[in-house]
Amino acid sequence: MTKSVAVPSFSELKSKIEKREARIAVIGLGYVGLPLVLLFSEQKFRVTGFDIDERKVSTLNSGGSYIYRIEPSDIKGAQKHGFEATSDYTRLTEMDVVIICVPTPLNEYHEPDLSYITNTGHAMAPHIRAGQLIILESTTYPGTTEEILIPILEKENKHALKAARSAFSGKEFYAAFSPEREDPGNTSVARRDIPKVVGGLDPQASELAAAVYGSIFNRTVPVSSPAAAEMTKLLENIYRCVNIALVNELKLLSLRMGLNIWEVIEAASTKPFGFHPFYPGPGLGGHCIPVDPFYLSWKAKEWDFRTRFIELAGEINTNMPYHVLASVGKALNERKKSVNGSKVLVLGVAYKKDIDDLRESPSLTIIELLQQEGAQVSYNDPFFAHVGRGRKYDLQMDCAKLENLGQYDCVLIVTDHSEYDYKKIVAEAQLVVDSRNATKGIQSPKIVHC
Repeated sequence: MTKSVAVPSFSELKSKIEKREARIAVIGLGYVGLPLVLLFSEQKFRVTGFDIDERKVSTLNSGGSYIYRIEPSDIKGAQKHGFEATSDYTRLTEMDVVIICVPTPLNEYHEPDLSYITNTGHAMAPHIRAGQLIILESTTYPGTTEEILIPILEKENKHALKAARSAFSGKEFYAAFSPEREDPGNTSVARRDIPKVVGGLDPQASELAAAVYGSIFNRTVPVSSPAAAEMTKLLENIYRCVNIALVNELKLLSLRMGLNIWEVIEAASTKPFGFHPFYPGPGLGGHCIPVDPFYLSWKAKEWDFRTRFIELAGEINTNMPYHVLASVGKALNERKKSVNGSKVLVLGVAYKKDIDDLRESPSLTIIELLQQEGAQVSYNDPFFAHVGRGRKYDLQMDCAKLENLGQYDCVLIVTDHSEYDYKKIVAEAQLVVDSRNATKGIQSPKIVHC
């Protein structure tokens, strides 16, 4: 039988947070949730992680890790401060703060898929209690916290609780949104130094959320509402998406003009004001930049507004894998070969260098496009021994050894992992098509930049 918990007042809950006595729940133990667990554990909070994947729960409770940049020693260190993982949502009644970090992908029609948020809401609603602070971190369109999550929690909880919108009476829960700002593979900025945006449904929720995140981040940035915080996250990533689309388009033009876009960007970067460098590539990957623009474009239709600039950027970036396919075909054709029947080795399937993350990776699309054209495709990636099935792909391929490169008609660099010896690769390969400028400084007629 679950032990009843007294309802804390606003000041009592804030005091528990500031004294590191508040129990923290993190729902979703992936690339966002698990690093968050570690940040709280480092500050000696007792954290319970929730996930529906029993393999993750078992791995964590045995002191292991399934994310490359998180060592088992990190998990064991968190366990010393009380961390444990579970799939039992009834234990939410024990928690003071509940943070939701579940995926928000796109469906096959490029529309928002909020099923992870709604399913989580349905699962947790019967077990929430008065006085809890519930924070959504999942990237989504403005209005999701108030229009989707909160109504589920209010309708399906057992105690007729409502989200606090004014004075707290003891029959409410607090609600806020705080966008995650994870950048996998970035070692130049400590997680604690990344400012944390928070937007509460009411001023007390904002103050509590700021107290929670202020305990693990050096700076919090309050905004007026959950919707403002949701829009902040979209602006950050759409800004990157649009600028990457710009340099991708300029790369295509530069190739026709016989110019090196990387040289141009490097030169422009010497300007000490008014310019920030972005870099072209084979397409966008990751959990945010390929997805966020479509979330806002979809939501904008509700307001009879078309986000043409954003849609154009998304179209340019989405088409980049097709440009890579065309570049491989052209390079092979110049050597009197066709894509059909050629052996192609794709270097790198992670969506960016030096990480173990396949989400929305352009490499997967490129592999499928090459296969559709009849190529015999292999891949190598030091982070993936096997690529099986995901939401949008079913490859069932094993990692090829990085040897006897001369057997391939083309070696295609899609992800520029630091581990690769590019001089050796160029020396051994018949043809290298480079979509990342990984072979910069290497002079060889074998190299084709795309």
